[in-house]
Amino acid sequence: MSPAFDPNARIVITGAAGLVGQNLVVELEAQGYRRIVAIDKHRHNLDILRELHPAVTTVEADLAEPGDWQAAFADADVVVQLHAQITGKFPGEFERNNLVATRRVLEACHAHALPYLVHISSSVVNSAAQDSYTLTKRAQEALVAESGLRHCVLRQTLMFGWFDPKHLGWLSRFMAKTPIFPIPGDGRYMRQPLYERDFCRCLAWCLQNKPDGAVYDIVGDTRIDYIDIIRAIKRVKNLHTLIVRIPVSLFAFLLRGYALFSRKPPFTADQLKALAAGDDFTGVDTSAVFGVLQTPFEQAIRESYCDPRYSPVVLKR
Repeated sequence: MSPAFDPNARIVITGAAGLVGQNLVVELEAQGYRRIVAIDKHRHNLDILRELHPAVTTVEADLAEPGDWQAAFADADVVVQLHAQITGKFPGEFERNNLVATRRVLEACHAHALPYLVHISSSVVNSAAQDSYTLTKRAQEALVAESGLRHCVLRQTLMFGWFDPKHLGWLSRFMAKTPIFPIPGDGRYMRQPLYERDFCRCLAWCLQNKPDGAVYDIVGDTRIDYIDIIRAIKRVKNLHTLIVRIPVSLFAFLLRGYALFSRKPPFTADQLKALAAGDDFTGVDTSAVFGVLQTPFEQAIRESYCDPRYSPVVLKR
């Protein structure tokens, strides 16, 4: 029997103004949770969350630095650890935001005798990739496992959905602006994209049921090539963009050139390597474990990029 739903549970979310956090707050409020605390250092994105969810308590703070934010963990029933450096040009960015900040959050959890932690890891911990994101996410997950806190871990594949400033969200907006869309190689790189709303529903189940020590690999149940993802976005947005295949070496060269002029490139050469790594992930049956039947892929793409309320809202990187 599932534990009784408690709308007054105090839920603290770190990295709450990012992609997963914004979608999670939408889901939690829809489910009836009333005591949500959102912590993030990105002022612009936190302002978006404040505007969309005025009832949520927000705290602007850099978790890699000690500060008053630690007091927000007092009386928390659950902490959802979402903060992460996903893209960046320098290894130090990943070290600071994935490891230093996590150590401080875990210290705050211990200081306030936190009953339960949900840690959001990534499927890259099982990947063949060896980039800064992958290495620090593995180390971050190890910190949680060694913390002694009651917790569970969710590892997700590439996600898409509302608010996305990177990944498929950036690609969909780029496609709408350009007459030609380049694809590296033949585009036959199998992906298992996971819809944010489905993932957040699985996460909400963990908040209520609090499985101890469980590690869930959550994978999109549609296996689809990268080029077919792009075609699906083009189809649901009714675009006329010409999709053109170019050599992988040229695509990588263009990415490196773009990175010279962009402090936060939306797609990096490391991510191109990860795209072509050939990873094939196996995940839990989300319907059997969490009671979440995943949304059909094209329907999810349509909701993500054609929804009149949330699809126009884009976070800053």
